[in-house]
Amino acid sequence: MNPFPYSDDNKRYHTYSYYLKHKYGCKVARVTLNGGFTCPNRDGTLSTGGCLFCSEEGSGEQIAFPEKSLEIQFDAGTKKLSKWKNTKYLAYLQSFSGTYADIDRLKTVYDKCLSLPNVYGLVIATRADCIDQACCQLLAEYADKTDLTIELGLQTIHDKTNKIMNRCEGFSEFERAVNLLKSVNIPIWTHLLNGLPYETHDMMVESAKVIGQMGINGVKIHTLYYLKNTHFAELYQNFAMDKDEYINTVCDQLEVLPSEIVIGRLTGDAPRDKLLAPLWTSRKRLVLNAIDTELVNRNSFQGKFAAL
Repeated sequence: MNPFPYSDDNKRYHTYSYYLKHKYGCKVARVTLNGGFTCPNRDGTLSTGGCLFCSEEGSGEQIAFPEKSLEIQFDAGTKKLSKWKNTKYLAYLQSFSGTYADIDRLKTVYDKCLSLPNVYGLVIATRADCIDQACCQLLAEYADKTDLTIELGLQTIHDKTNKIMNRCEGFSEFERAVNLLKSVNIPIWTHLLNGLPYETHDMMVESAKVIGQMGINGVKIHTLYYLKNTHFAELYQNFAMDKDEYINTVCDQLEVLPSEIVIGRLTGDAPRDKLLAPLWTSRKRLVLNAIDTELVNRNSFQGKFAAL
């Protein structure tokens, strides 16, 4: 018998599909959009190189190109989901930092997203240092009229790693952004990236434990992967995680994350034609099934040790 309370199936963690089903009562899908934003870690404000692990598109996933209008991007995205009938959509501004622009520009992009057909909410991915008081006030206005979620790309709580990866921001910036967003009751998700160079198993689990105590609403756990013909891969490919090591780490992280936190993902989606390592990440279903099996073998579930 599955002991986990936030589940309608065999999952022992709080899946995004469970969350959406119980919130909306129908099929809901995110449509990834590129709002044409950049990042202070790329435009020279902080650096020009960006975080070492970040792709040229600002994300590890395949996303729409900014030269195409939001309407064209949205139409292409929803066509891929056409097999689902009566679907509601969440506009997902995923690429780069979706709060990094002047207020008027942000309003223009956000309003356009919310005007798209059957869009019931807005998800904005950004850096913690791109959240200030003025931005937070604007976001609060949108939170009053739509289902708004902010995703902060933390990756790790360890500033030593942040420095190596040229993050140009630290955990203190994340804490500040979380406090600002929580002060106006805006839901916050964050990302954890396992397998960062020089990080130990205990460091990765500590990152999960710390954010689990911060009142975060959702977490996405990713695998760090290495792409062909990139300087990052040349430098750090030998740090690629072993599959069993990754599965064990994820299960340990789930055990220290409170049960009410939604788990948006447990592995990444690398472009297969560019993937250099770890190759096991291309078999996503196998990884997810192995995580399920490990939790059963442990007789464990998300949040088992969250209160300890």
